Amino acid sequence: MADSSSSPPVRVTPFMAQYLAAKADHPDALLFFRMGDFYELFFDDAVKAAGAVGIALTKRGNHDGEPIPMAGVPWHQAENYLSKLIRAGFKVAVCEQLEDPAEAKKRGGKSIVQRGVVRVVTPGTLTEEGLLDARAANRLAAVAFAGEMAAIAWADVSTGAFEARALKASEVEEEVAALAPAELLVADADSARVTEAARIAGATVTTRPAVKADAKSAERRIKAAFEVAALDAFGDFTPPELSAMGLLLDYIELTQAGAAPRLMPPRRNAERAFMAIDAATRAALEIERSVRGGRDGSLLACIDRTVTSAGGRLLAERISRPLTDVSAIRARLDAVEFLSRNRIAAPVCARNCVRRAIWRVR
Repeated sequence: MADSSSSPPVRVTPFMAQYLAAKADHPDALLFFRMGDFYELFFDDAVKAAGAVGIALTKRGNHDGEPIPMAGVPWHQAENYLSKLIRAGFKVAVCEQLEDPAEAKKRGGKSIVQRGVVRVVTPGTLTEEGLLDARAANRLAAVAFAGEMAAIAWADVSTGAFEARALKASEVEEEVAALAPAELLVADADSARVTEAARIAGATVTTRPAVKADAKSAERRIKAAFEVAALDAFGDFTPPELSAMGLLLDYIELTQAGAAPRLMPPRRNAERAFMAIDAATRAALEIERSVRGGRDGSLLACIDRTVTSAGGRLLAERISRPLTDVSAIRARLDAVEFLSRNRIAAPVCARNCVRRAIWRVR
């Protein structure tokens, strides 16, 4: 009997070899493969996408003796389909044409257009306004554990916010529920420790190799990202905090294909900066979501009179994480009082506050 390992390899066209190479680099994402005016998906990606967003499933050529499933979306409607796929829980790697087809022809008749993945779109790394919820923050969070201690770091890549907090491992569920991240990163060995927290928060869990959570490597990554020789000016971070921040920065760089957005320097939150609200109480109070799971009927929906997307996101954050620092509470109230009494000054303040959202008090 012939050894199956000696079977000749499957012959593929240069085009399919290009596709398979890109897909091999991003096995856990659907691959949007640009072909002229369309983004095409092949094999299992096509089947999954067709079922999730209702696009037509067809076939193109053969691979290993079987027809290749294919589904495509027009390039000018790609954002709409991306939004649907992300909401369905998928990650999408966008593989673009990196040169003009005319340039490829100059290299010879069988040359194909060079392509490469320029972005991996995931629930927690959205930057496009068309994909973001205008009334809610879109946080990417990372959790790191060290025995009974832990830390959580989070960022909103659309605004540049970047924070970290040390906490007990038993407090992770509560903190994740408060942050309600769109995506939660964790080292693969610790994935079971965040399953329930992610379920309560409705977050997509993404596991990463444990080496990405090494505290020493993470410290070097943070220094390189912010071009500093030491982190003293940012805060006295614990090893779990460094690990969580390192996980987060590494993932952002990975998904943005080397063009990561600029984050603000990490801010370390005090242990009791925000009111502790456990997941069950949060659900019962219907702060951000009603018992039916939607925004309608929640406290936030009832009081939201913001006039900008940034203001809506800021209000959602402040309602979901009430302050416990009296001086900080008074500072917020003073700002609201000033703007409510000085309506003419409010637009000027809004222009001068680049990263702060100002909302109208009615």
